[in-house]
Amino acid sequence: MVSDNDKDFEAPVETTSVFREEFINELDAGAATSSEPADTGVERLSPGTALLVVKRGPNAGSRFLLDQPTTSAGRHPDSDIFLDDVTVSRRHAEFRVADNQFQVVDVGSLNGTYVNREPVDTAQLSNGDEVQIGKFRLVFLSGPSGS
Repeated sequence: MVSDNDKDFEAPVETTSVFREEFINELDAGAATSSEPADTGVERLSPGTALLVVKRGPNAGSRFLLDQPTTSAGRHPDSDIFLDDVTVSRRHAEFRVADNQFQVVDVGSLNGTYVNREPVDTAQLSNGDEVQIGKFRLVFLSGPSGS
């Protein structure tokens, strides 16, 4: 009876870690330029929405849907994207969308916001861009434009 429970418990753990490792390796290998990020669910996004996937950080693999005009990110528990680490300011950045164009805006963070490893105050986002907030690295994946 105990061995049956152990077998059931071990299989999902291995599958999950292999998927996460393959996904991160795919992103590191330049999947950002691919028009079909296979395992992200981007193809199911509504027009004018986007997805942030945590590539590196305590919650690697987590996904955050950007489907509001403004989405806040920070260490404050009321943030839309809660990034719980001391390298993240309480109110760190905002993701804004207008006319299907997304941008990230640093809202006075201590450690800054980076897009593709370059410090930014405000930056327009393109599919596959890497946004760094504290020690979190998030990949921006946009849905269909709807045009």
